[in-house]
This record gives sequence, C-alpha cells and structure tokens, in this order.
Amino acid sequence: MLTETDRRVALKIFGAAAATAWLTLRASAVNAGDIVTFGNSVPPNSVHYKTVKIGDVEVFYREAGPADAPVILLLHGYPTSSHMFRDLIPQLAGQFRLIAPDLPGFGLTKAPDREHYTYTFDNLAKTIDGFTDALGLKRYALYLFDYGAPIGFRIAAAHPERVSALITQNGNAYEEGLGDAWKPIQAYWKDASLENRNALRAVLTLDATKDQYLHGADAGLVSPDGYMLDYAYLQRPGIDEIQLDLFYDYRNNVALYPAWQKYFRESKPPLLAVWGKNDLFFIPPGAEAFKRDIPDAEIKFVDSGHFAIATHSTFIAAQITDFMRRKAKL
Repeated sequence: MLTETDRRVALKIFGAAAATAWLTLRASAVNAGDIVTFGNSVPPNSVHYKTVKIGDVEVFYREAGPADAPVILLLHGYPTSSHMFRDLIPQLAGQFRLIAPDLPGFGLTKAPDREHYTYTFDNLAKTIDGFTDALGLKRYALYLFDYGAPIGFRIAAAHPERVSALITQNGNAYEEGLGDAWKPIQAYWKDASLENRNALRAVLTLDATKDQYLHGADAGLVSPDGYMLDYAYLQRPGIDEIQLDLFYDYRNNVALYPAWQKYFRESKPPLLAVWGKNDLFFIPPGAEAFKRDIPDAEIKFVDSGHFAIATHSTFIAAQITDFMRRKAKL
C-alpha cells in the first residue's frame, strides 16, 4: 500500500512527464505542416571520403578544407593508410586543402592483383602522379611518411615546379637514416631466396604492427584502432605477397637516394622534417642529413617512435602551420 510520501513522489513524476508530453504536442500543433530539417549545412572543415579511377586502380582518398586553399598532399606509409591522418586533417583543414590517398595495396584503394599490377615503388608513384593529374593539382606541398617518402620524392623530382614545400615525418632519403631494423630486409635484397622472403612474414604479424606504433612512444597516447585496422588490412587475401614484393623493391629507393639528393640541392624546396627520434627504421641521422643538401631545412625531433603522428599530431599540426606560413612557395 502506498504511503503519503510515495503518492507525492508519483504525482511529481507523472506531472513532469505530462508537462513534457503537452509541450511536445503543442509544438507539433503550432508547427503543423512545417518540415524542419537539421544539418543542411556541412561544417567547412568536414572530411569527405571519395574515390577516383586511375587506370585499373580505384584510389580511395580523404579530402578536407577550402577548395581554393593551399594544397597539402599527404602520403602514408607501411603498414597503414590515410586513416593515420584522421587526427591531423581536422587541425589543418581551416587553412589548407588536405588530400590523403590510400596507396595501391593499402587501405581502401582497390587495386588489381599481382598478375595485373606490378607492385613497385615506381608504379605506386605513377599511380599517385596520375591521381594528382586527375584532381587537377598544379601546386602542392607533400607530407611524406615512411613509404610515402620515396613515392613523393619521385613525384617532386619529376615535377619540381609543382612543389610548394616538403614535410617529411620519418620519411627518409639518406643511407645513414636506415636503422638496424632494416637488416632482415637488406638480407633479402642481397639474396632473394624463398627462405629470406618467408623470414619477413614476421614483419606482417600483429605484434610487429603494434611495435611500429608503440616502440619509443608513450603507449598510453597511442589509440589501438590504428594498429588494429592496419593489421586487419594486412590479413586480406594476397596482401601479404604484395607487401613482401614492396619490401624487396625498397632497394630501388635506396639506389635513387643520390638522385633525390641532387634534386634537393638544385631545387632547394622548403623542407620541414618532424621526426620521431626513437624510430627503429628511420633514425635521426636521416633527418639531420637533409641540411647537407638544403641548408635552410628545419629539423624537429619529438620524443616518440615511427608513428610520431599518433602521439604528437597537435605539435605536428602547429609546426606545419607555422612552416607553411613562413617558408612555403605558394
């Protein structure tokens, strides 16, 4: 049986619910016949997700920022995709037009199998060069990470007039920048045996993928969705063989280092290197070497690893904004 206190509480609850219902019905009656739509306008810094066909490759890419703003083309590396830029893009989209494609063999880009597309860095660069043409990009800065560096340096050396600046985040162009972590891959370059190829399958594991993110970084700042998504992409049929092909072909990037260094000396593009100083693959001497060929290059080290962007995106965004304002040839 209800006490007097119970009755009062019940009446208060019923009264509040009834008032809410009455106000809702009244608003509906007042606006009867009206159609109210929310979210008609898209925030100007929103990221758009698009695809474009380049030959037999359907390139997926992210784009944000004003169409008439200075362009920054962001090129990811191994084992990731344009997803790695998810935190950086919104921080820069108010001032720049950001475009980040997934490379063939990575992320959501749909590329042919190995029988119909040869997975070399030359071919990846040709596809991305065609991508810039398809989007009508005539002038752009290049953000280069890991594999994105040899792709971007090929494009920059072929079209120096298009490059407003180079931003390299653990993107190497010097032999002294290759750390000891490359030794198993270098062994494969010297002897392309099946045994050496299969030994590199350890690099494709979840533990190895996590280690690229976590080594030398504050693990508490690294969101697990990055390495878990990368690993999921690596598990798709045929991707392992594509990655092993690219490991082997990386030797041709090293052979091109002198040509890119000549480009640096002759064209002297504005260059900012923001480097995770604890990276096992691309070590600090690789960042410092840029000043040998571009004396005005700006070198910044952060206390992080290979994926410095995973822990220092705010710092990197601030450095890019300041550098582009002062140095870029827009």
